[in-house]
Amino acid sequence: MIFDRTGLLSWNQAITASAASENVIDLGQSGKPIGSATALARDIGPGTGVPLYVGVTEAFNTLTSLTVTIQTDDNEGFSSPTTVWTSPAYTLAQLAVGAKFMLPDEFPVGTNERYVRLYYTVAGSAPSTGKITAGVVAARQTNSGRY
Repeated sequence: MIFDRTGLLSWNQAITASAASENVIDLGQSGKPIGSATALARDIGPGTGVPLYVGVTEAFNTLTSLTVTIQTDDNEGFSSPTTVWTSPAYTLAQLAVGAKFMLPDEFPVGTNERYVRLYYTVAGSAPSTGKITAGVVAARQTNSGRY
């Protein structure tokens, strides 16, 4: 995977309770094209996909499950976030090192506000171990590792 710092949402982020990704992606302010009275509508979901990767870099313990959501908001503080996608609940057995989340290959249609983040929801006991790396990548590895 090739990550860029500006598209990184979590880098070995310890998830010990429900929390937002440590970083937020700022998609910038929508502007008005020359000669137009209205600003462009933003939605990074359609068109050429923007690849997204989320993986486990340290195994989790004690939790029952972990859910990942993609959220957007026009406010950097995420005072009223909009959830555009929610993962299935991943069980403890599925959260081993190297596990890749079954996320959409790209940001989904509806990712149309200025700021984007991930939100990790822990169910059950709070884990004392477990880390995630997530963000925009140049491309996702999809082969199974067999030749």
